[in-house]
Amino acid sequence: MDRLRIDETGPDFTLSADPWALFTQWMAEAERSEPEDANAMSLATAGSDGLPDVRVVLLKGADPRGFVFYTNVESAKGEELAQNPQAAMVLYWKSLRRQVRARGPVTRVSDSEADAYFASRRRESRIGALASSQSRPLADRQTLMAQVAELTARYEGQMVPRPERWTGFRIAPVTIEFWQNGDFRLHDRVRFTRDGDRWSRARLYP
Repeated sequence: MDRLRIDETGPDFTLSADPWALFTQWMAEAERSEPEDANAMSLATAGSDGLPDVRVVLLKGADPRGFVFYTNVESAKGEELAQNPQAAMVLYWKSLRRQVRARGPVTRVSDSEADAYFASRRRESRIGALASSQSRPLADRQTLMAQVAELTARYEGQMVPRPERWTGFRIAPVTIEFWQNGDFRLHDRVRFTRDGDRWSRARLYP
């Protein structure tokens, strides 16, 4: 006969009152536990047609203002966000059996934020951002690599500028949900809902 086992390791996250403090804690634990890309998140957007689209991107910033990722504004997600500036995201950490979901309106980060992050990237990644017409048809990979080679030579010994079409977006969540796997599908779920400058908290059935 199956016996119900309740995992009581660590503090009870369902008692947390501050979603950002809890997210910071969980993110730090994921960075120690996940074998690769603890900041990989699924990002869902929809254009004016309402048809959802989802892909995995890297979370590059998180604070009480929201969750930040970077992309080409001419990409599919960039164009969808221009038509419908709201999104949903989820981070799933298999090693910890946890996930965090959030959704809310989206705005662009400031030029200074985008410049600072772009400058922090590896030079090869900056060249790649210049070379790529993201989401556009590509005849063959040789065409892309030729563009990379040309730009590498052009900017040899120089700073690689951030292209205007490349910037960051910030999801300002109206809800954030924390999920912890439980035996027999008796998961723990806590949803924080923004109420002005404050957050209300509710525990949910699994």
